[in-house]
Amino acid sequence: MKMKDRVEKLEEQRRRNEGMGGPERIERQHAKGKLTARERLKRLFDENTFEEMGLLAGAEGNLPEEEDASKPSPADGVITGVGEIDGRPVAAAIYDFTVFGGSIGTVGERKVARLRDLALKNRIPMVWLVDSAGARLEAGGEVDPRRLASFADTGYLFREQVVMSGVVPQVAAMVGPGAAGTAYIPALADFVPMVKGTSSIAIGGPYLVESVVGEKVTEEELGGSKVHNELSGVADAEYADDAACLTAIREYLGFFPANCEEKPPRRPSTDPFDRRDDDLLKVVPDSPRQAFDMHKVILSLVDDRKFFPLKPRFARNLITGLARIDGWPVGIVANNSMFLGGILDVNAADKAARFINLCDAFNIPLVFLQDVPGFMVGTKVEQQGIIRHGAKMMYAVASATVPKLTVVVRKGYGAGYYVMNGRAFEPDLLIAWPGAEIGVMGPEGMVSIAARKLLQSAESPEAAEAMKKELAEGLRQHIRIERTAAMAMVDDVVDPRDTRRLLARALKRTANKKVERPFRRREISPV
Repeated sequence: MKMKDRVEKLEEQRRRNEGMGGPERIERQHAKGKLTARERLKRLFDENTFEEMGLLAGAEGNLPEEEDASKPSPADGVITGVGEIDGRPVAAAIYDFTVFGGSIGTVGERKVARLRDLALKNRIPMVWLVDSAGARLEAGGEVDPRRLASFADTGYLFREQVVMSGVVPQVAAMVGPGAAGTAYIPALADFVPMVKGTSSIAIGGPYLVESVVGEKVTEEELGGSKVHNELSGVADAEYADDAACLTAIREYLGFFPANCEEKPPRRPSTDPFDRRDDDLLKVVPDSPRQAFDMHKVILSLVDDRKFFPLKPRFARNLITGLARIDGWPVGIVANNSMFLGGILDVNAADKAARFINLCDAFNIPLVFLQDVPGFMVGTKVEQQGIIRHGAKMMYAVASATVPKLTVVVRKGYGAGYYVMNGRAFEPDLLIAWPGAEIGVMGPEGMVSIAARKLLQSAESPEAAEAMKKELAEGLRQHIRIERTAAMAMVDDVVDPRDTRRLLARALKRTANKKVERPFRRREISPV
């Protein structure tokens, strides 16, 4: 056969494999409101930058002529390769549901293993687009005994994800189901966006759940996007469709360096670093008990009022997300009194610890906006392990070596003040707004404890309440920010409108921050 004929045959095979599972299966994918794997690929990467690896792969290494024509396995159900996002290289594994339900086959996993290795060696981000039925037990209607016997030689995927963790950014976007093995890909990734109505994550699918525990449940009820965005906290965001999800991945990666040895990319900003927003004079209510939305503060401080929230519907008493200030990427951790008064509970502590570790791993400075009444108390949270979970957050803040900037917007009470990067936790900037308070607890709480017997001796409940109010006002004088500033326990008390300028200046001067820690083999963090 002449080279020209060989090339023509090669091109024919490439076109066949690029056709995925065929027109019928592609139509079924579209009918579910989902893009195909190759349509997703085109939307994720810069135009004409993706270089595919393993296009000619097939299940069990079969050649096209060796396969059952009714059960094709182009690329063995997963597209792998490297492209560019905003001009920077990114590796991607894109599972193709039109080929054996996107299940993980032996050859397909060999392709992804090579990609993981290349991503780690070349220090570039890794993205998974998961639309998969999980591990492939059969390929044509019958369970393959060889697959069962070879299980002992699996699991490399998850160990390698752990090795990659904190070295390169990892994104696992759920654009379809992720069951069993593919459920742990997002569990070990840094950013887990989900698509509403079409994506799910579960250790065992509905059929397995029914057979094991007798529970009849739908895929959506078991592990849909609502479950993981609002209840479990596994997911980081929910998007209306594939296109919005893929756009979010591009935006997310824009905040991060390619790897942990680089600085995050600073982008030129047309938003003046010293812009003053008069709305900041009105955002905090006069009453210390009245709630307000901390999102208003965040949007006033960041470039172009753009904020990229992470886990916005999980543990809503704490806000976490990414933004830029004077072009510098920052991670924001903020209390939100609109939910549970901004108090820290088990879920909020976990959410904060995870986010702080993420930013610290990739050199992203942290900005803390305090309005924290402390940690939740009571038998329920003690049984949930509030001490253990609170320690996670404390450990993360103390361990972080990136620039850490703290603004006491209204109050910082008790251990909540500590874990929101109080003075003892090495803030590179610690400022407060007028009217702020820092203390072991709120004055009302202190009176309830310290003056308990005196209050009990009051002539009536009304008299006790009046006495409590009077005593609290007396104590408040000792925790007000003017007293704290007089003792040089904060760097400054500032006009709220100057906060953006001060944060921008601090980010500039801390750009080369370096912290030395004692040698240790590894930390022993709370879990």
